Amino acid sequence: MGKVLSISNHKGGVGKTTSAINIGAALNKLGKKVLLIDLDPQANLSQSLGLINQEKTIYGALKGEYKLEPFTVLKGLDIIPSTLDLSGAEIELSSEPGREYILKELIENVRGSYDFIIIDSPPSLGLLTINSFTAADEIIIPLQAQFLAMQGLAKLVEVVEKIKSRLNKGLKIGGVFITQYDGRKVLNRDVVDTINAHFKSEVFKTKIRDNIALAEAPAQAMDIFRYNAKSNGAEDYMELAKEILKRK
Repeated sequence: MGKVLSISNHKGGVGKTTSAINIGAALNKLGKKVLLIDLDPQANLSQSLGLINQEKTIYGALKGEYKLEPFTVLKGLDIIPSTLDLSGAEIELSSEPGREYILKELIENVRGSYDFIIIDSPPSLGLLTINSFTAADEIIIPLQAQFLAMQGLAKLVEVVEKIKSRLNKGLKIGGVFITQYDGRKVLNRDVVDTINAHFKSEVFKTKIRDNIALAEAPAQAMDIFRYNAKSNGAEDYMELAKEILKRK
């Protein structure tokens, strides 16, 4: 039975989508069968892997028009693409009975086919994110090594606790990791110390270093390993994936 990870932070620009793609790609390179679900109406994950204007998306599946229809990117790495139409889903699904469980029920039908299912959650705390948390076993939180990184994080943790108590008893924060890190900057190091003090053992040892190749890869519709396997970004995401496997 596959493990469901929700990559989430309602603060934008933290490398959430980049992380979802490259954690998935790294786990795939380590021999795991992975499904990526693009639950963000901006569809950045889909676009970053060259999937634009796909006929069957997460939007249609959530509306009950069809089951999840995975699209194969690489052998053992599938994706459920998103669409801008998903932006209207929160309103359209708001009156549905059991609306918080729609994604969970969809995932249950394919869960046995994958080792990991990774959800790229939207940068908000609305119905789509609630669906993501209700479906997930663990939430993985990317955090920038910047002063404002901790701002608003308390709200995210509060929402996680509410979902855990009301909708998903087994939910937990699987870990926090640092993105866009530059060890030469005193501010970056100070923020990491603060995050370590707050989250303690939940913080992954691996930090994702600031790396131009991570920004360039989506323009070529590639994950970091196909784009530049020798880059710091590839090295860091591989180490992070190995840490995730150890925690499993």
